[in-house]
Amino acid sequence: MKVILQADVKGHGKKGDLVNASDGYAKNYLIPKGLAVLADKTTINELENRKSSEQFHKNQEELHAKQLAEKLEGSKIKFQIKAGDNGKLFGSITAKDIAEQIKMQLHVEIDKKKVVLPDSIKTLGSTEVVIKVYANIAAKITVEVLPL
Repeated sequence: MKVILQADVKGHGKKGDLVNASDGYAKNYLIPKGLAVLADKTTINELENRKSSEQFHKNQEELHAKQLAEKLEGSKIKFQIKAGDNGKLFGSITAKDIAEQIKMQLHVEIDKKKVVLPDSIKTLGSTEVVIKVYANIAAKITVEVLPL
């Protein structure tokens, strides 16, 4: 019997999968517990529509992410911070600071978790920073730290 899973079922599949289950298992366990519905033309059509809608939204998100990456690519963010004579900063520049400056200078809102910064910036000069916009889509920006 073909059923569409409404929840993840161990050994059978994930939510939204069209699976073939034994008649007894489907009638006595999956369907009464609400874990699956009988796969007829209507439910199969709804499943296909839902999957195509999800794919469309995913493509739209990816397109938006590519446009955002193009806007960010090659941008320069400037910081003016107090520094000592040897070029060391009094404090440091973190991913949160970079995200805030991107919002202020480029008018683009970026989550601080998307700023890839192995360690905070503690010296004057330029540093390249990667911004992960989406899965497999990233942009490189230059962070320039100037003395105050």
